Amino acid sequence: MNGLKDSWRKLSTRGAFIAAVDFFLLMLAVYAGYAIRLGIIIPRYVDDWQHVGLILPFVCVIFFAIFGQYRTIWMHAGPEDYAKFLWLYVTAVFTFLIINSFFKLAVFPRTSFVIAFFAGLFLCGGLRVSWLMVRPVHTKPKTERLKSLIAGAGEAGSFLARDLMRNESELYPAGFVDDDPQKIGRYISGLKVLGSTSELKQIVEREKIEVVLIAIPSANGQKIRAMYESLSPLGVQVRILPSLRELADGHVSVSRLRKVKLEDLLGREPVRIDLEESMNYIKGKRVLVTGAGGSIGSEIVRQVLHNKPSELLVLGHGEQSIYLLTEELSRLRVNIPVQPVIADVADSVAVEDLFRKHQPQVIFHAAAHKHVPLMEFSVREAMRVNDLGTRTLARAAGKYHAERMVMISSDKAVNPSSVMGATKRLAEKILEHEQKNYTSTKYMAVRFGNVLGSRGSVIPKFEEQIASGGPVTVTDPGMKRYFMLIPEAVSLVIQAGALGHGGELFVLNMGEPVVIKEMAELLIRLCGYEPYRDINIIYTGIRPGEKLYEELFYDEGAVNKTLHPKIYVSNIKAEENNTNPEMNEMLEYALEHPDDSLRLLKELVPEYQPL
Repeated sequence: MNGLKDSWRKLSTRGAFIAAVDFFLLMLAVYAGYAIRLGIIIPRYVDDWQHVGLILPFVCVIFFAIFGQYRTIWMHAGPEDYAKFLWLYVTAVFTFLIINSFFKLAVFPRTSFVIAFFAGLFLCGGLRVSWLMVRPVHTKPKTERLKSLIAGAGEAGSFLARDLMRNESELYPAGFVDDDPQKIGRYISGLKVLGSTSELKQIVEREKIEVVLIAIPSANGQKIRAMYESLSPLGVQVRILPSLRELADGHVSVSRLRKVKLEDLLGREPVRIDLEESMNYIKGKRVLVTGAGGSIGSEIVRQVLHNKPSELLVLGHGEQSIYLLTEELSRLRVNIPVQPVIADVADSVAVEDLFRKHQPQVIFHAAAHKHVPLMEFSVREAMRVNDLGTRTLARAAGKYHAERMVMISSDKAVNPSSVMGATKRLAEKILEHEQKNYTSTKYMAVRFGNVLGSRGSVIPKFEEQIASGGPVTVTDPGMKRYFMLIPEAVSLVIQAGALGHGGELFVLNMGEPVVIKEMAELLIRLCGYEPYRDINIIYTGIRPGEKLYEELFYDEGAVNKTLHPKIYVSNIKAEENNTNPEMNEMLEYALEHPDDSLRLLKELVPEYQPL
């Protein structure tokens, strides 16, 4: 009853008017059912008509009100709104039949019922369709709006076309392009499919298109990049609907269009994780995320929250980043307890206190120093945070019987040429060592490359240089790196926790590496400039510790597939290379004697070959 009262209270004046008209039209439909079957004057069935003519419209209007029909703006309605109306109408009518059959309220001949059913559908449906005829027309003539072409005549494209035609917008659609040969030459939402995406350039020139709208949420970066590069010389605007991952609610409208971003052109098919399996080990558990204020750590926090832990501990050394994260979660009205912790992962007293008080069951270890050139001049600090911090957390996790610990590693740990890479390689070895000491806790590491949009990423630097007029600085024309999106990287981390049984090292199949020079050229074009003409690119030379390209494995022959088609696993032990039995003592000595830190790091990680 409360739901029904709330539905009536929410009715607007227009909604109440439509409800009243529905009631009258349904009464008329019932009368038509009796009259056509029995004659205009129906003295014998007057009482039956009155009962049916009041109760059936009442049941229908109640159903419509409860399920939001009178809050729908019919002048902007789409197919899904009319489908919902049909479903509600049929359900309400058959609900009435059940009530009438049970209580014997009235005689309703079958022929009269069929006539009344279709008459009601025609009248009430017609009322809703009629709103399309009175919706406001565009005040701007086509000459003042931008002629647009929609790439993608699927569901997203057709929704977008209807939204453009219904609403006041600076754009008006002139047609579609689509790669389905069955659609070419045919009409969708009143617009013709003019050709395939391979003909995009010619169609844009022939039709004098000013804006191309890419409405293919499932398209990968290679497809979008091919379309963008074909349009780039024409000087037309290009806008895009978000990917399926971003378009999670499925709502497609003009407001969701945005400019093409570098992630769209480089993005690969995102990693899909088994959410049910992930929830099994996170749901209802106390979860600790270190480095929670960083780009990776904060995304781990967001994704973990979706899996409903009982408590979430967000640990970071920088108070401002943790404050901003907790403010974001507060705005989202997260109803899971979130405990901010300002601490250093290498501080054994702080870590011990945290584990003693909260006893986290699942740990995601993202805290680390990651800046390659800076760590070349801060060897002790890199070892203190990346190695001592990992050991401190791993020991606390084992001592307090945590179920599992997942550490984020780096592709720079493979044949490291930098201090940062060597310390991450040592952290992997430390994790394997602690796995032997605490067998009841499952330790695992995840290796991946660079992430787009993270702090320290090359993209913000390029954007700043372009905004200031250039030049854009690239270290070497042959420099290559693996890239992935932050949510994709975090999905791998969470999947690793689900797949791991202890002692594994997971690596994502990251596709082909990206040439940094080409990335800079793409970004310049996205900003509306032409590389080397408007914005120059200069080469500054490889920085300390950097390699031209990164690797993912030491021995590809020792790598196995997992249940996930894009995740590989290599047992940490299989990658061990002359592990020093005095690793812990040497690490502590290196921290106590900064001048010896680099020498000891080379001994602890024999594969480390500084450039």
